[in-house]
Amino acid sequence: MWKPIVSDAESRMNRSIETTREALASIRSGVANAAILQPIDVDAYGSKMKIHELATITVPEPRALLIAPWDKSVLGAIEKAILTFGLGIAPSNDGAMIRLSIPPLTEERRKDLAKTAGKKVEEGKVAVRNVRRDANEHVKHLEKDKKIGEDDSKRAQDEVQKATDKAIEKLEQVLKAKEKEIMQV
Repeated sequence: MWKPIVSDAESRMNRSIETTREALASIRSGVANAAILQPIDVDAYGSKMKIHELATITVPEPRALLIAPWDKSVLGAIEKAILTFGLGIAPSNDGAMIRLSIPPLTEERRKDLAKTAGKKVEEGKVAVRNVRRDANEHVKHLEKDKKIGEDDSKRAQDEVQKATDKAIEKLEQVLKAKEKEIMQV
């Protein structure tokens, strides 16, 4: 009776981890990564669209991104969206594609980005802990309604705690990897 609750909690914790990974991918490091363009909305064809829906994004070299739109008429809109988003990178438009040269990060900027990554991971941990709280409340409710016994309640809460510990550990590993990526020169 309690196993589906634990399974659901694990699934929700894994989604929190993936959401945190996606958030960290949009934090730029010293190397080019197409994920930094992910949150940018472009006004094209009368609606807001993501750059990857309008163009092919490639990484021709470690410090450059190349954006090749499928329709050249949206080139200006993509360039404007990048400028207004505030990446701190000036796009270079040659009429057929946009090139983004990723400048090297200063030591101070690297530390700021590492702090930002830490905040994102902390938000992920809070989400995991909220899932734990919800699952435990659900188990306690089942125990109160006499649908499961005290032993099963304790066992379920222990399983939820193990899943929580595992998810928090994964988030720590994700943070260490991102900090290493940010701090490498």
